[in-house]
Amino acid sequence: MSQVKIIGPEVPNMPWQERDGEDHCSLPVYRYKENPIIGRNPIDGVARIFNSAVMPYEDGFIGVFRGEQTNGIPYIYLGKSKDAIHWDFEQQKIPFVDEEGNSFMPRYAYDPRLVKVEDTYYIIWCQDFYGAAIGMAKTKDFKTFVRLENPFIPFNRNAVLFPRKVNGNYILLSRPSDSGHTPFGDVFLSESPDLTYWGKHRHVMGRSAEWWESVKIGGGAAPIETSEGWLLFYHGVSSTCNGFVYSIGGAILDIDNPSIVKYRCSTFLLTPEEWYEERGFVPNVTFPCATIHDSKTGRIAIYYGAADTYVGLAFTTVDEVVSYIKDHSRVTESDTEVGRR
Repeated sequence: MSQVKIIGPEVPNMPWQERDGEDHCSLPVYRYKENPIIGRNPIDGVARIFNSAVMPYEDGFIGVFRGEQTNGIPYIYLGKSKDAIHWDFEQQKIPFVDEEGNSFMPRYAYDPRLVKVEDTYYIIWCQDFYGAAIGMAKTKDFKTFVRLENPFIPFNRNAVLFPRKVNGNYILLSRPSDSGHTPFGDVFLSESPDLTYWGKHRHVMGRSAEWWESVKIGGGAAPIETSEGWLLFYHGVSSTCNGFVYSIGGAILDIDNPSIVKYRCSTFLLTPEEWYEERGFVPNVTFPCATIHDSKTGRIAIYYGAADTYVGLAFTTVDEVVSYIKDHSRVTESDTEVGRR
């Protein structure tokens, strides 16, 4: 039984694999031995699926997947699974419509997240809004997908919605950027009463002096509500003579004021080491986009994009990862302040 409590439903059928006894890595996150779970050319017209989000749905699992088409343009596809490891994908892109039911398809869409708030599922992604910006849609049945107004003007990426309202408002993490492949970036938080009007913008945390996240950081999976605070898996980026390296980090945010960082791990939790993470369309990338977690056992499965080519799966428990983050925490003044200046 977990000492740290996950606040949420039980998911007894979630994927799980015990750690290999010969794995001597001291980090609390370990890989699924049969990775990658999604390989190249998964469906007709799609060369690669990666940076995608999944969650429990009905008696199985559902997901929104970044599909890099064979013409090079990314889009979002729907997938279903009984075990959250083996996936069946819809052949056609998700058919987004506007509030009147008319077709309303973005020019491109990538790096989706999938979050349920109350009785509605929200898809958040990066798209073109006269520049890279955040797109958002809602569904209740995964048949009709209604696009909402863009929450922010360009340039912004890595939007992550919290799975419940905080102090009566929706909460969204984002990473303001520029028009290129941003060589900088901090995570900010914004609030909305209705998913249309956004304000109360707060700085959450920035890139740090730690080498593995010294260039930029960005949101990853939707925060997990725990008895210690909001558990956040995010990505941190370092720069080498051969390009960027994307690693997975962890932090715990205050439960009532999530712009305040209580603990922030000074080491990465996962970094590119395996062939499918080091070798691909964009080498040296581990990019978290989703978790499945069980409140009864405290088990957590992390879904991450690998080398912009594959989908990988990793495991931990809430006790192990929270303890590790706290034991290796290093926060700065800008982390622990409310983020308003």
